[in-house]
Amino acid sequence: MDLKISIERLFEILPDSQVEGSTKNKDLKGVASLESARQGDLSFLGNPKYKNLVQSTNATLILLPEDYDGSPKDEQIYLRIKDPSKGLASVCSYLEKNLVTPPEMSIHPTAWLDKTAKVANGVTVGAFAFIGKNVQIEEYVSVGTHCHVGDKCSIGKNSYLHPGVKLLSRCDLGKNVILNAGVVIGSEGYGFDQVDGVHHKIPHLGKVVVEDDVEIGANTCIDRARFEETRIGSGTKIDNLVQIGHNVRIGKGCLIVAQVGISGSTQFEDGVVVGGQAGFAGHLKIGKGAKIAGQAGITKNVEAGAFLKGNPALPFHLSQRISILQKKLPELFNRFEGITGKE
Repeated sequence: MDLKISIERLFEILPDSQVEGSTKNKDLKGVASLESARQGDLSFLGNPKYKNLVQSTNATLILLPEDYDGSPKDEQIYLRIKDPSKGLASVCSYLEKNLVTPPEMSIHPTAWLDKTAKVANGVTVGAFAFIGKNVQIEEYVSVGTHCHVGDKCSIGKNSYLHPGVKLLSRCDLGKNVILNAGVVIGSEGYGFDQVDGVHHKIPHLGKVVVEDDVEIGANTCIDRARFEETRIGSGTKIDNLVQIGHNVRIGKGCLIVAQVGISGSTQFEDGVVVGGQAGFAGHLKIGKGAKIAGQAGITKNVEAGAFLKGNPALPFHLSQRISILQKKLPELFNRFEGITGKE
């Protein structure tokens, strides 16, 4: 990755680091893994299993754990810090500002804003965006190209809507919300009544509320409630391609990985972590701090702090034991046949 940052500036970003070694280079030219780094690159040791690569890397500066035992080569610097991964994230946040040109605080001439919309100072609205009736947008919000913000929506300060986001009517976003490309908030819930063999659509009159500091990945869909609201708690981070049904309530600080499906009216308490492709039946309660492994199938309520795996989901360690025993079944059958004399 071709970037540029002075070593002096890097020391300022990571003031609590311990420096060992020196180099004539004043600038770093890129960020790379230990294996692929070249002279002039910044790298890091975030996982102990790559420890053996530190001595052979060509990186000029390496972020290392405080307890790393070793010395840099000539023209190389070791920067020991408490958490190299977190340190690298701080550096990359600084570099990102130079990679991505921030949009100008202006409203593009091709954007359409209803005359009743209230748009605060410092707001950016990109090309071909649509802002509906009675919308309220607070300061320093960015609405990307081809976004749709439906009637009676509100968007909190410093929120960022990437291109192609669809925010349908009567939905509320808090402050510092990030919606990645293709997110749909407030789509109609999936519900039908069957009468005489015919499926009749159930109207969904509610809305979606997304609290402060939430990030939602590309092409995720969150359905509006049948009544009242679907709600995403503050600080929750949702990956790409997640489906959240009507009337679902997600607590604060939850992590939901890609391709998870959550059926209507299920509730997550705070701090729930869900692995990719897990599925949840409707009208469930998932307790505080529960962890759900990838591809798990959840059909019952989950207690606080539980760790579940499998489909149907079982306690993690029990599921692991069953998996191991299943692999031994052919051997057990052979032994049984040997004892009974069956062929």
